[in-house]
Amino acid sequence: MSGRARAIAHGAATIVNAIALGKGAAFGLNLWTKAEVQLTDEASIITGSINSDPEEKTALIEKTVTRVFQHFGVEKQYGAKVTTSSNIPIARGLKSSSAAANAVARATVAALTKDLEDLSVISLGVDAAFDAKVTVTGAFDDACASYFGGAVVTDNEKRKILQRFPLPDGLTVLLHVPTRKAYTGDTDVNRLARIKPAVKAAFQEAQSGNLWTALTQNGIAYSSALGYDNSVAEQALAAGALAAGLCGKGPAVTMVVPTAKLDAVKATIRNHEGKVLEAQFNSQKARVVA
Repeated sequence: MSGRARAIAHGAATIVNAIALGKGAAFGLNLWTKAEVQLTDEASIITGSINSDPEEKTALIEKTVTRVFQHFGVEKQYGAKVTTSSNIPIARGLKSSSAAANAVARATVAALTKDLEDLSVISLGVDAAFDAKVTVTGAFDDACASYFGGAVVTDNEKRKILQRFPLPDGLTVLLHVPTRKAYTGDTDVNRLARIKPAVKAAFQEAQSGNLWTALTQNGIAYSSALGYDNSVAEQALAAGALAAGLCGKGPAVTMVVPTAKLDAVKATIRNHEGKVLEAQFNSQKARVVA
């Protein structure tokens, strides 16, 4: 069969984690996930592989293709072989699932030579994330930041973008990535009820455009609730970071740093176990690539 397409979607980082409130905020990063979808005539047989992390489960890939097929009513007509590759570490809170769902959904739509508006593509990926049990809230905020770039504030329960903000120049994002993994589907939501007031305050800051205040406040609240040591974020802030806090449900920590303070912040976090990734803001939309 000739139905083949490739697509790319970018990474994202948390401003406000939506698990406690059902509303959240996130911003785009220039980390990426690429997906290639090859249609087959083996109806309903969908196979996925993750070239960059072959041991990881591929349920999200398969569920995303299934959702797209069902949307167009072709699930009894086609199967698919899907491969993805990415430089986003999996299960560290760095939105690997959102980027993968966006890239796979976009590529599947293109392989079928169909058209679908952006928010519908995102929504199919969110549905697939629920199907694959890799999300608690649907991660609509992360999915929108991954798909559109820039910063977004969203109502995840209503799947509505409330606000979008451009991201400023002159800043770099550092990500402290511990070696251990933490899967979102394993998060104990009940433990997060007590931080609702703190998260609501952070969300209000994000709505007012105070993105970096929101990010830091959110990180303090979730680190406390999930039992993480917040010292990486605290030391980064002391060394000149504009914002620092837990990304998603962790264990990665996001730091937004003025370029002039980059070396100082890096020096303070080198003593912590794990690696440090350097990224830039992303404002490019998910797209089909040659």
